[in-house]
Amino acid sequence: MKTGLKQPMWLKKLAAITLVFSALFLGTAKVNAQGKFAKNIVIVHGHYLDASGWKGVYSILTKKGYQVTLVQNPLTSLKDDVEATTNILNNQDGPTILVGHSWGGTVITEAGIHPKVVGLVYVAGFMPDKGETTRKLAKSFPKLPEMRTESPDTGGFVFYDRSTFRAGVAGDLSKEDADFMNASQIPIHKDSFDAPLSDAAWRTKPSYGILTLKDRTINPDLQRSMYQNAKVKVTELKAGHVVYISQPQAVANVIIEASLQN
Repeated sequence: MKTGLKQPMWLKKLAAITLVFSALFLGTAKVNAQGKFAKNIVIVHGHYLDASGWKGVYSILTKKGYQVTLVQNPLTSLKDDVEATTNILNNQDGPTILVGHSWGGTVITEAGIHPKVVGLVYVAGFMPDKGETTRKLAKSFPKLPEMRTESPDTGGFVFYDRSTFRAGVAGDLSKEDADFMNASQIPIHKDSFDAPLSDAAWRTKPSYGILTLKDRTINPDLQRSMYQNAKVKVTELKAGHVVYISQPQAVANVIIEASLQN
């Protein structure tokens, strides 16, 4: 003899409608195995740049229901940048995709061991191994002629060469936009590149890589080598170093894919 009550049809319909509206509200974010939404995205910018250039990607992701936070790296040391990223990760309310561009790739490699991080996205990003320095990794392939830096200032901070900035960093952008980015450079302390990493999160977390085929700052051959070594899923784009500005939809698509696979 059955003791349970049959669920009314109107209640079944209400449950179905609730699920539909939940999916619409959350956009492409989905529930992972723990029943939490993989809706948090934390973005870490590269050296010489700041987080403001990510506005296009931010807008695309937030319209799809993601919660996006951008780290403003002090660029004073690897330790300081990792701490700045960790502070942001501590404030996330659930599973998080961590995105790093250029030098930001080094930062997320160490900060990505945070328990809330469920996936990593490298956007033309460095991927050092545990114990390796970014400088050693960068020197493993020929440096491109446009990739020049000025001599360290009295505080030990380094700027990208002003005369080659557009060709090296912002070749996909208008002269006006490139000139503004050049004028608003944030220098990085030279010792940052010589700090060995204490962890390599890509060894234990699902990782994705965007390879920028027209990059004149980080040699595309170096990018390919790093991504192959780490066995990440690679998306190749015909773009320069700041692909997140010139092709925000393509970058957002990879981040969305990563958020759906954790």
